[in-house]
Amino acid sequence: MGDREEDEELQMALRMSLQGSPPAQPEPKRSKPPPPPAAESPEAEARRKQRELMAAAAEKRLRAAASPAVVRPAPTLPQPAAVEPAPAPEASKEEEKAEGEPAGMCMEEAKEEVREVGVEEEGEEGEELPPDVAEKLWLMVFGGGVSKAVLAQWSNQGIRFSSDAETSMGLVQHEGGPCGVLATVQAYVLKYLLFFFDELGNPEASDPLYTLGQRRFYQSSFAAGDDFSSLTDDRKTRALVHAMVEILFLCGTGKRAVVASITRLNRGKVDAVLEGISVESATDLQKVLRTSTFTSRKDAFNILLANIPLFESRLGALLFLISALLSRGLECIQADRDDPSQPLVTAPFGHASQEIVNLLLCGEAVPNVFDGKMDLGGGMSLKGIPYNVEVGFLTLLESLNLCKVGQYLKCPKWPIWVVGSESHYTVLFALNPNVQEENELEERESKIRRAFDAQDQSGGGGFISVEGFQQVLRDTNINFPSDKLEDLCNAGIIVWSELWQALLQLDKRAGGMKDPTGLMGKKQFTVYHFNGIAKSVLNGNASVGSSSPIQRPRLCKLNVSVPPRWTQDEYLADVASASTSGSKDDSVLSLAPPIQSSQHAPLVDCIRTRWPRAICSWAGDVPSIV
Repeated sequence: MGDREEDEELQMALRMSLQGSPPAQPEPKRSKPPPPPAAESPEAEARRKQRELMAAAAEKRLRAAASPAVVRPAPTLPQPAAVEPAPAPEASKEEEKAEGEPAGMCMEEAKEEVREVGVEEEGEEGEELPPDVAEKLWLMVFGGGVSKAVLAQWSNQGIRFSSDAETSMGLVQHEGGPCGVLATVQAYVLKYLLFFFDELGNPEASDPLYTLGQRRFYQSSFAAGDDFSSLTDDRKTRALVHAMVEILFLCGTGKRAVVASITRLNRGKVDAVLEGISVESATDLQKVLRTSTFTSRKDAFNILLANIPLFESRLGALLFLISALLSRGLECIQADRDDPSQPLVTAPFGHASQEIVNLLLCGEAVPNVFDGKMDLGGGMSLKGIPYNVEVGFLTLLESLNLCKVGQYLKCPKWPIWVVGSESHYTVLFALNPNVQEENELEERESKIRRAFDAQDQSGGGGFISVEGFQQVLRDTNINFPSDKLEDLCNAGIIVWSELWQALLQLDKRAGGMKDPTGLMGKKQFTVYHFNGIAKSVLNGNASVGSSSPIQRPRLCKLNVSVPPRWTQDEYLADVASASTSGSKDDSVLSLAPPIQSSQHAPLVDCIRTRWPRAICSWAGDVPSIV
């Protein structure tokens, strides 16, 4: 049946190719005319193109076999203006990719897609920024007195992967300053490499509706692999492009993405074009910068894939930051900030501000890391993270009581966190999404903490008023005995640490955290820490004199054990008691790892802001967050 229909379609296509116009009345076996290009399905389009090619080939054979006096020149089949027939080999390639591994399109195919969306491969691409917009953008990023050293940092940092096999999934940082951009992009790259590996060929894999279904799938016992040396360049590039598309559309509220490029860019010769370019002022920026706006994720994916050599070049990090800022809109960026008079790149060392990191994490350039807004009274408020995010954020500053990270950043949708120190940003990640699952008591603590933070008007100081405390008790159904309640309220304020100690002593049936069954247990899992700063290591065998220093990022595997939620004194007393008594009770002995396995580093302090009292151990060098 299928062969007969194809023969009939071929005959019909041949008749149409030999006639001056389509038949006035459709023949019984003729299929309906194709719908307009906007509504035509991929399958229908492929069949139509195949019929056209078959008709052209049949016509060519007939004209070669017939006498020139008999064969008349035949007009081609009328085509919709916006549709251009594709060669048969290209169609077969697309079919093979659809059936086989979802590898997507190669670089040359991406360039063809770029031409289809109206962007020329050669010459100037996109629009030129008006001088006043370029000036505003420059002052917003660098301010009025930026040093040449800071400009050098931001003008010499590409977004490119490590050539070292062990850290091949990581982006390398050679200059200080842009680490906030690189670490955040790295976090999104890991999201796609770990949890969307089989979807890297789908240009629309970053769509929120698609990622929602993927997240539900991975809420099982799935765990990604850690064999990063097997990643191909094509896979890594696709993951990077997906990350960039997701971030830019996040900044554009899901409606648009602005991609910044360089004037007169000739793909394949990026270094030659950039050789004579120096960006030291708003005027320099306005001369060389070009922008293109996309409302389609597929089109943005294709142009970024085709332009990836530019983002790997020395201007890559700066161009991506500009793309994110323009996607959000300069007016919206200034409205997001608490103090828009300060530059986004901080002096004197040129570090990316928290506003830049938050922009790439949540799409808004807010300066704080707590959840929502903090009302200061008198119509004044401070802006924090507006909603739950895809990848999160932890900071050493919280362990020093200098800020309070909210649950939106601590508990992201995927187990990946940007980690901030006083001067650098790195990335922490887990292969198994289940590391974020909470048991009953953990969920209870999270609910109480959220209710407490909602009443905390101290800027993260960890204390609330008596009136706020009464609201917390109502929201969380906590029933303290009257004498304990009076003790907590005597000082006029309630400090979180004191409330937490009281909750540990209050039975969970009364809304507390004390578990009379003793089933609280512990967590054990593995996390990885990546620091993109290139560090000199030896390559080769020093004993035979063949060693040579190479630059490579650092990747550290950490084993994490989270003990039960008891007080520290009770926890240590139980462990000591079990050890001295020679108890064989595994439920007691398993409460803690061996003492000698516990190690400490500033990174551990960051981890403990997410998993309180976590015990960490690792092999080799101490993981560094600076």
